[in-house]
Amino acid sequence: MSLIFEELITDNLFRVIISGLTALAVTWQAIPVIRNICEERNLSDSPIKRSSHKHPVPTFGGVGIFAGTLIGYMIWNFMDEGYLMHKVFACTVILFFLGIKDDIYGLSAVKKFFSQILTALLIVVGSDLRISSFFGIFGIHELPYIISVLFSIFLIVALINAFNLIDGIDGLSAGVAMIASGGFALWFMLNGYWSLACLGFSLSAALFAFLRFNFSKTSKIFMGDTGSLVVGFWVAVMALKFVELNVNITSENVHQNAPVIAIALLSVPIFDTLRVFSIRILRGKSPFSADRSHVHHLMVDLGLSHPVASFILYGFTILFTSAVYFSRQYFTNTQLSVAILTIFSLYILVGFLLEKERVRYVRNRASRKGRETTPAGVAAQKKQAVNN
Repeated sequence: MSLIFEELITDNLFRVIISGLTALAVTWQAIPVIRNICEERNLSDSPIKRSSHKHPVPTFGGVGIFAGTLIGYMIWNFMDEGYLMHKVFACTVILFFLGIKDDIYGLSAVKKFFSQILTALLIVVGSDLRISSFFGIFGIHELPYIISVLFSIFLIVALINAFNLIDGIDGLSAGVAMIASGGFALWFMLNGYWSLACLGFSLSAALFAFLRFNFSKTSKIFMGDTGSLVVGFWVAVMALKFVELNVNITSENVHQNAPVIAIALLSVPIFDTLRVFSIRILRGKSPFSADRSHVHHLMVDLGLSHPVASFILYGFTILFTSAVYFSRQYFTNTQLSVAILTIFSLYILVGFLLEKERVRYVRNRASRKGRETTPAGVAAQKKQAVNN
């Protein structure tokens, strides 16, 4: 009797589509409820000096993303699930409650970092999810087990924090994660890894629903650490699994350029984190010190709206990934890696130019404001108002 529901729809493609629609609907309906609770309990993110917002905004949008993705995934029993997904969701619960506590009370960086290492260790060692080969990049192929484990733990922790760091303007972290999870899910689906495809499409759909509120002016909500930690972890798992599945198997849809494709798809969080950490270290600051040196902050400070800045970086992600994907058959992994390093250098240069432009922009605004507050400036404004 319990299998009747499973037998109603046996085609995995339709199951994945239904899961995505379910995740979309659950998140869409849950977030208004979460917003109301946040407003009643005063669980809002208050603006600070480096904030891009002027008014308190409810947080905990990550709860809606978590619920939508989990419910969308759990309605089916995929036969290829294996023990990996059980470890994934065990780690997800750890990060979810870690994010909840951090959003309510705040946690020290050391405690968050230790918890992230613990979850990464559990998923890497407990399910053997690790990068075992560099695919010949700079002449490196198979990695020794210990190096593979340590490198994979580092990647998971780094990606979790990278998505947390780019969550500085509306839509950026969620939108990039939506594109990345959708891209990985498409490959999993084409190759018959239905449980991972369902997770990817459910996450992508839940993030799409969240963006409707994150971009809203009247019903805005943030995902908070509750969302960014979980989303970053799920995307990291899909990225590592995508790379590792391309090592040994052979089929039409398998890519020996999987690492560079994954890097291109995650280029915004990777590039921005490396750039910001490098700048802070060179300036004698802690790499984890908060400031407005991120590229997305620079774009907003120069007058771009949050949606425009986010969509520019969405476009960069899609165009860069497409360029790497369609040029993979003409170049080696090492050549593509050099190209990625070149694009990263240009990314740093653009950030440098944006910083210089921001300094000039702020000076000009201060100068105009100073002139407007002089007696002559006030008189000129009154005269213009009368003429209008």
